[in-house]
Amino acid sequence: MHRLICVLLCLQAVAAYADESADDFVVMSWNLEWFFDSQPRDNRSDLAREMSAPDRPNWDWRRDAVAASIASVRPDVVALQEVESSRVMGYLTTSLEDDHDQKFRFVCFDGAEPFTEQDVALLYADNVWLRRAGLNGQSRKMYASGDYYNVFKHLEAELEIGRPSDPEVVTVINLHLRARAERADIRIRQARLVHTWIADRVAAGENVIVLGDLNTEEPAEGFRDGSDLAILCGKHTPRTDDDLIDLHPRLPIDQRQTHLLPGKAFDRILVSPAMIEDDPDRVDLVLRSVQRPRELAVKGDGPDEQDAHWNAYWQIDSNQRDLSDHWPVVARFQLK
Repeated sequence: MHRLICVLLCLQAVAAYADESADDFVVMSWNLEWFFDSQPRDNRSDLAREMSAPDRPNWDWRRDAVAASIASVRPDVVALQEVESSRVMGYLTTSLEDDHDQKFRFVCFDGAEPFTEQDVALLYADNVWLRRAGLNGQSRKMYASGDYYNVFKHLEAELEIGRPSDPEVVTVINLHLRARAERADIRIRQARLVHTWIADRVAAGENVIVLGDLNTEEPAEGFRDGSDLAILCGKHTPRTDDDLIDLHPRLPIDQRQTHLLPGKAFDRILVSPAMIEDDPDRVDLVLRSVQRPRELAVKGDGPDEQDAHWNAYWQIDSNQRDLSDHWPVVARFQLK
């Protein structure tokens, strides 16, 4: 029965995107909030075991509900945060294929962060080709400077889309930066490190997307000089050709919140100018729209009450239970 409900929810959500072009390159980012299955025996930390789904029926419900929400968007690339492992991604992609006839492959590097055991993952559809994927770090000199901090939960992928004879190459970096307002110092150093990974490619006019749960406290209306988001966007360097563009200000003001906490816009999609500007001399990617489809995560009459969501999640009726305390962000690009 729960699979039938999830499929019906998916069909309802599809209508909301019916006016979008099937030829768009669609990128989605979503923190799934402890997307852990019901098998805690393979978890090492007490926290990871505690946050796992309590039993198989509840896990099946959540897996299939998340698959239905993703399928309704028909994305080409999905950046996910707070997932347990590559095994869990296998369960999710199986649900997407079996229930929604959408086939995805995925990249997930297990075990980078031992305390939470949360990983990030990247799903990519059949029309997207993976050139390479990996993890990045810092040099010994960078470490000695104290200006940088490793990003344990991230992955970078170089993807190829479009015509095989003349493909567009897109570099995607999926991030889950350090949480909490009081740890902004760590996020600033993480942001500085991430920017070193992509600065030259942005300056060279390449397609670059940096997205995920940035845990930034900066509002969508603008960011302060020296903040984590400003540094991630390249505003700390003397040059301007390495700057990323935050797509969040392009959302309506009442759609910029991406978390159950009021006013928080933790989840962002940043892109290089090459993905905004249309090159009249060649076929390239150009931004069409950015959306924050809250309804894909919020399944009741409104967002869950905070105390119930965080302290009694599995006691909430499944028809009212939100899928995550984060809401997805979706960017659509036209290849023209």
